[in-house]
Order: sequence, then C-alpha cells, then structure tokens
Amino acid sequence: MCIEIYKLTDGFPKRESYGIIDQMRRSSSSVGANIAEGFGRFHYKEKIKFYYTTRGSSCEVQNFLFLSQDLGYLSKDDARKIFIKYENLNKQINSFISSVQKKMTDDK
Repeated sequence: MCIEIYKLTDGFPKRESYGIIDQMRRSSSSVGANIAEGFGRFHYKEKIKFYYTTRGSSCEVQNFLFLSQDLGYLSKDDARKIFIKYENLNKQINSFISSVQKKMTDDK
C-alpha cells in the first residue's frame, strides 16, 4: 500500500512536494516501519506501543486521502478505494494488538 501511495502522489502538483506528498509518503512508510520495529521488540508492552503508532500512521494516511480529494488531487473513487484498504488495515492492526494483549495476560 505504501508503494501505491508513492505512485499516487507522483501525479500531485509539484508545489505539494514538501506538503501533502511528503506527509502521505512518510505516514504510509511509517506503517510498515513501525510494524517491523514492534515485531523486533521483546516485551509485549513495547510491541503494543509500536502497533498503536502504526494505527495512528494509517489514520494519518486516511486523513491526507480526504484532504487530497477535497483539493482535487484525487477523484472521490480513487480516494475511497485506498481509504477502504487502510480501513481494513486498521482492523487487522486492532486484531494484532488484541492478540498481543491476550498473550500478555496469558503469560502472567
């Protein structure tokens, strides 16, 4: 999905290079990076912290999708399709957080 955001923002106006383009790319790449960093942590509480950050970055992408649509950089259809992908990702992240929380309580 990060690659999709990179390709999508290639068509945005160049004046947005240090605005929406940069923000969308950084937040979308942060999703995968935080999952990886959380996975590499030993303690459950640390893992969960990174997964919450992951969810926040995903929501940030969603925000910029609607902003891009409102500014006319994306069609409503394109924005909605990608938004739904991130919505499904958020559900998966929530399940992942719940799974780690369950492990944390089971190990006590």
